[in-house]
Amino acid sequence: MSASEITAAVAHLEQGGLVVMPTETVYGLAANAADDEAVARIFAAKQRPAFDPLIVHVADADAAWKRAFDTPVARRLAAAFWPGPLTLVLQRRPGCVSDLVTSGMETVGLRCPDHPLALELLRRSGLGLAAPSANIFGRTSPTTAAHVGEQFAAYGALLMDGGSCRVGLESTVVAVQHEQVVILRPGGISREQLHAVLGHEPELASRDTRAQHLPAPAPGMLASHYAPSKPLRLRAPGQAWPRGSQWGYCAFTGADLPDGATVQEVLSPHGDPIQAASRLFAALRQLDAAPIAQICAELVPDQGLGLAINDRLRRAAGMG
Repeated sequence: MSASEITAAVAHLEQGGLVVMPTETVYGLAANAADDEAVARIFAAKQRPAFDPLIVHVADADAAWKRAFDTPVARRLAAAFWPGPLTLVLQRRPGCVSDLVTSGMETVGLRCPDHPLALELLRRSGLGLAAPSANIFGRTSPTTAAHVGEQFAAYGALLMDGGSCRVGLESTVVAVQHEQVVILRPGGISREQLHAVLGHEPELASRDTRAQHLPAPAPGMLASHYAPSKPLRLRAPGQAWPRGSQWGYCAFTGADLPDGATVQEVLSPHGDPIQAASRLFAALRQLDAAPIAQICAELVPDQGLGLAINDRLRRAAGMG
């Protein structure tokens, strides 16, 4: 690609757009990981039915440590395998990535891809890029630009053609907590390669262990993130809202909130599901911190991105 095409891709990302980015593993559908609405567009474009966590791609280890707290083990693994198909799950720094990227959790998955176009895009933009595989939910991950085709054109995604992906297999995902390393998802870096660097064989996580981290190997694995500490009741459209000063309200458009509903978070006054998705976790956090005893959240129309919003609300209410 020409320098001007990369410049255009950087500008598109800075304005909240999507870019199909080649990596050594698979092509990714990338957006600014700190932009809530841009990340919501990823889920809408992929028709992904749940807000499972996304990996954030960075230009180098220094860019990673700006977004997560490093450890000696994390630094050793990054030095050995970055750029490359290894994702490190670490405690995230506040405010550095969208809550949609982490599914409301306090950890974030980071990796530095080993592809010249991806690295150039990351270096020139200075952004962390959330980039799940560039395929419609449930379809095979793409390893060439032709596999991606025009399926995201309706969302204005720019396609960067970087040829065939060298590895063709998703990254290995490991959770790093102090000296402990747990493999959450096997991938492009083998257990034996990790052993050679660590000096011991890392644990291979059980399903229960994987469910506490990210990214989820399959949608639907995370049962209750993000769950507020206060009791959460769900309200179907058309049902009556509960009333009383003990309640805080999370509404889709806010069109029919009860009189006197002073503690309220409206996800999208105009009924835009992308905007609603981008505000969901922040709204729940605001209500959780408010001087109320209970939260009532309104389910949204159960179609398109509404499926993912409702999925997350049901999990937050302990119904996942």
